[in-house]
Amino acid sequence: MDLPLDDRLTIGIQTIHRHPEPADGPWLPRERDGLAFVELVDRLGFDSIWTGDHLAFAIPILDPIVQLAQAATYSERLTLGTCVYLLPLRHPGPVAKQIATLDLLCGGRLIFGVGVGGEFRSDFDAAGVAMAERGARLSESIAVLRALWRGEAASHAGRHFAFDGVTMLPAPRRPGGPPIWCGGRRDPALRRAGREADGYVSYVVTPERFQRSLATVADAYAEAGRDEASFGSGHLLFVRLDRDFETALDVAAHHLSVRYAMDFRAAARKYCALGAPADIAAAIARFHEAGCRTVVLDPIGPYEERGEQLEAIADAVLPLLAGLRNADGDRTRSP
Repeated sequence: MDLPLDDRLTIGIQTIHRHPEPADGPWLPRERDGLAFVELVDRLGFDSIWTGDHLAFAIPILDPIVQLAQAATYSERLTLGTCVYLLPLRHPGPVAKQIATLDLLCGGRLIFGVGVGGEFRSDFDAAGVAMAERGARLSESIAVLRALWRGEAASHAGRHFAFDGVTMLPAPRRPGGPPIWCGGRRDPALRRAGREADGYVSYVVTPERFQRSLATVADAYAEAGRDEASFGSGHLLFVRLDRDFETALDVAAHHLSVRYAMDFRAAARKYCALGAPADIAAAIARFHEAGCRTVVLDPIGPYEERGEQLEAIADAVLPLLAGLRNADGDRTRSP
């Protein structure tokens, strides 16, 4: 069985985390930054806004659910998403309440992207969770969320969580809760997405690897006997619009190396969309051809240039993708 993917391409924006240069001093969110950013993304015609997640990261990072709750009050149009929320770091009971509340407050515009994490051990140390348990915790947590989101008495008896006859109200806006998209690059994560999730989302992969990953997801989907009306597919794509590839690479490599506390230049060259508008559009189109239907752009560069980058992408890149964004109908596609 093939995955039921919509034809139309949607383009979202990942919130941009500000990290201080050495001379900047301590970092604090600037007043009204959230409002200005969400209003800009909305005004420029992007489709969605997304947040990442870490507890203890190499740079300052805000809580993703609180950020999206704020964003929900600033835009009545944008889809909201996590890309991705590290669910194994939390107990799924309180998370079920938070996400149900957010889905209600935003009118059912939420996509709950989840993943196991693991790149930063500090996240797991802060949460007191064993990294080796992260895959099992994620699968079990998804089951707990779905049970509690039914809005009726639910019971669960698992390795990590157990309860009997618990009713959590109010239920989310959408029956059964918001769609859950699973991230990951390794086969166990891909099979989990096919068996248990409503979509798959990736990052730091090429279009070719995305296509292979989606095929693994599709195999697990078929093996589980699933036949849903639709399945989501997304990719978080680092992007830097500049006069040429090498100039964009220099900027992206510097800022991503600071963000991830490692030399990111080789990865930036391989995985980022860099250069002129036509180069950026071509990179996005390759992911669409590979089966990706939601591309989440994370513009890389100095914090003060984020508005300029978004304006330039909207003005020069989005028109080149108009045909893909305006595609009508849906079809079943073989990855």
